[in-house]
Amino acid sequence: MSALREVNLERGMPRADQAIRQLTFELHHSRHLGCTAVKLIHGYGSSGAGGRIRVEARAYLARLKNRGEIAAVIPGEDFTIFSADTRAAFEKCPDLRRDRDLERHNNGITVVVL
Repeated sequence: MSALREVNLERGMPRADQAIRQLTFELHHSRHLGCTAVKLIHGYGSSGAGGRIRVEARAYLARLKNRGEIAAVIPGEDFTIFSADTRAAFEKCPDLRRDRDLERHNNGITVVVL
């Protein structure tokens, strides 16, 4: 099992509340599998201004981080070697160094360090 899982929250075109329930399940399941990081694919919204799943997922993840339930949240646009959070995530999950979205400034993804 890889230390990194990829989860597509857009699959099946769920409503935002359904995607958040799926996100909660996937974070718990990933922990159970022994993963140290999860890459969430949530899209950025068809308008490019930010889809509801992205906005709601990131707000939910920020609350989890504030409560100490997850270690870090790295928005795709900040997933770069120049980010201290990304470099710290490499220490917990070396598989992130090989992720295809590293340095792509992709705001349709978010990396979660468990």
